Amino acid sequence: MKTLLLFVALLPIALFAQVTRQPLTVRYTSFGAYSKNFVDIFSGSSNQAALAQLKTGGFGVYGERRFMLDDLNQYSGIFAVPTSSGTFALQADYFGFSGMNENQLGLAYGRLISSRLDVGVKFNYHSIKIAGYGNAAAINFEAGTIFHLTEQLHAGFHIYNPFSSSFSKNNAEKLPAIFKTGLGYEASDKVFISTEIIKQEDEPVNVNVGLQYNLQEKVLLRTGISTANTSSFAGVGIYLGNIRLDVNASYHPQLGFTPGILLLYNFKKPSVN
Repeated sequence: MKTLLLFVALLPIALFAQVTRQPLTVRYTSFGAYSKNFVDIFSGSSNQAALAQLKTGGFGVYGERRFMLDDLNQYSGIFAVPTSSGTFALQADYFGFSGMNENQLGLAYGRLISSRLDVGVKFNYHSIKIAGYGNAAAINFEAGTIFHLTEQLHAGFHIYNPFSSSFSKNNAEKLPAIFKTGLGYEASDKVFISTEIIKQEDEPVNVNVGLQYNLQEKVLLRTGISTANTSSFAGVGIYLGNIRLDVNASYHPQLGFTPGILLLYNFKKPSVN
């Protein structure tokens, strides 16, 4: 019972962006969206326009245990395939436990419009289940653009659920609308700096700042901070041929650590900066 009460209390805390319950380390998993050379499969979960920059198809899975509690688990999976008509992706997200959980299934598309502009869109089916109370579902969409201002500087905009879709006919339970702008700077072939400004409906503005450093050909380091709750994250990734394995963690000053693990598999071996 105590775990369930804590679960309910924490629900509003972690909806940082566009999925069911974004991982607390969402800044880690969606890193590289506002770039060309640091983008990966999960970057499209932050801004679907980033899918246009994928050099190869593949899939990725991510899992975290929120605040080290058994019933606060987040799992995400994404599969992406670039084609001559753009990049298509399928993403699934799960948050919670058997007694109370949220799920989201989304179909995304990203396309290069010109050498300076990428666009993307995603349609989501979002459901929630509470034991003893039944199920509810909602459909929404999100869209984004990314501008490649120079070879090193990239900026973009993203909007999630602009029409505030709801779970009920009387609009009593709504998904929030979220507006986001991002900026990325590729300082060199080894260093990337990214920042996002996020405004969620009825919530104060949140700023995420992150840094990636490619320590060597097969090792990358990431770190960053979110102003919403002064939480920070850090992680390390290792390339093993077509596979990248990352271990990361987020720290909340009141609630403690959230460990996470990410696995990416590319159909072709990606070039590493």
